[in-house]
Amino acid sequence: MPDLPPRTDDLRRIETAAEVAACYPLMHQLRPHLASAAELVTRWQAQAADGYRMVAIWRGETPVALAGYRVQHNLVYGRFLYVDDLVTREDERSGGLGRALIEWLKQEGRALECAKFVLDTPMSNSLGHRFYFRNGLLATALRFSEPLPAPGDQAASVATS
Repeated sequence: MPDLPPRTDDLRRIETAAEVAACYPLMHQLRPHLASAAELVTRWQAQAADGYRMVAIWRGETPVALAGYRVQHNLVYGRFLYVDDLVTREDERSGGLGRALIEWLKQEGRALECAKFVLDTPMSNSLGHRFYFRNGLLATALRFSEPLPAPGDQAASVATS
């Protein structure tokens, strides 16, 4: 049987707090530290003020795959599309939805005159790495990070030392 492309007629931008709240169960699979739909909406509102956008593929009233992204600028890439979040509902994986989102995001990046498409993934995400390679993405950097405790936050300082 041929590999049919996924139905993407329900791929649409997320523009309202109600749509963001509907995305909570899906986003929670990727970001389990988010405690509630209300917290996701609050964070989305703050990030949207800085250019963060979301798009999802829906089955009826349920989002089954989503991406959060923004346009950024730096000296390394110039203007680029950065993907903050990319997740497909566990029971919908391997159905081409992630591929459809990546293709949509690449087109969006071109339309926004971005020179590069960039996303980060944890070193431990070996299945994700394979997926990204299959979709034309290459590992071009290794990101280093360190938590920065707030001044006077003794507990955080001890935990990271």
